[in-house]
Amino acid sequence: MSKSNVIIGFLIGISTTIAGVFLFTTFFSDYSFEASLRDSITNDYFGKLIAIGAILNFLPFFVFMRKKQVFHARGILLACLVVAIAIAVVKIRNF
Repeated sequence: MSKSNVIIGFLIGISTTIAGVFLFTTFFSDYSFEASLRDSITNDYFGKLIAIGAILNFLPFFVFMRKKQVFHARGILLACLVVAIAIAVVKIRNF
């Protein structure tokens, strides 16, 4: 049961990060979502955009901790770790 809860938390964490990136580019960019992503890749701030989107993970993490659903919260932390590794790979690739 705990492995499935971690997987559910991981999927929630990844989808929350994607939603955060989408919301940030929608509200704070003058261009479309696709154009904003292309611009962030060409101007080397794609990792920063992902990091800002990952801030939204605080909400489900603290909700799961408040409800004492520790394995869901571990999945959120695992998703944050995967996002951090992805940002590091993007930064190293652009170095």
